[in-house]
Amino acid sequence: MKPNIKIFKNINELSLAAAQLFIESASQAIAVRGQFLVGLSGGSTPNHLYQLLAGAPHCDSIDWQKAHVFWGDERLVPMGDHGSNYFQARTALLDHVNIPADNVHRVQSDLEPASAALDYARTLKQFSAPQLDWPRFDLVLLGMGDDGHTASLFPGSPMDVSEPVIAVTANYQDRPANRITLTPMVFNSARRIIFLISGLSKAVTLTQVLSDVSRMDSLPAQRIRPTEGELLWLVDEAAASRL
Repeated sequence: MKPNIKIFKNINELSLAAAQLFIESASQAIAVRGQFLVGLSGGSTPNHLYQLLAGAPHCDSIDWQKAHVFWGDERLVPMGDHGSNYFQARTALLDHVNIPADNVHRVQSDLEPASAALDYARTLKQFSAPQLDWPRFDLVLLGMGDDGHTASLFPGSPMDVSEPVIAVTANYQDRPANRITLTPMVFNSARRIIFLISGLSKAVTLTQVLSDVSRMDSLPAQRIRPTEGELLWLVDEAAASRL
């Protein structure tokens, strides 16, 4: 299937488009199912989106009382650490909107990796969709590293996992190594997945990921293939320069 790629001049235009899709996903989910289940991503690219959603007019376009926020992966650092994906989303977005504290489902990042993974799997199960042990997310946001990783699914990581959440140790760009991540079985059950890709450093890898040549072991972003949902790639011109 041909990838659904939308190319934007810069990160600002990309983020504006992502904000509209976020609002659209929330409105549709709440109208149909009474709640909006979203999986957030860390990294610099989604931070622009979070800042947009926190301000007018976007923040007033979402019924935050009916939104439930989760994370696709998390670094196991104190919750106030700048390396925490939760801390990033909280300071850029969640502290500025009217979302109930009980609707923010962060990873217990003070636990040991295996315990944190088990604990988060239990959290996901509380929102499980029929015949699943995890929620069918209305929207998942993902990024991609220069090496083709997404969430904390890194090159060479196991592909035959049967758990929704796994512990990971990864040394990448001097960032915190101990992490937990949702697995493709969870991501691929989502109703909509949006990759947010910006920067020239991603250009070669993006071309490889979007090619017809399967390299799922070395390019984990290729493992994201929704079973029924929609997959969108929002890409700035720099990242798309080799397509």
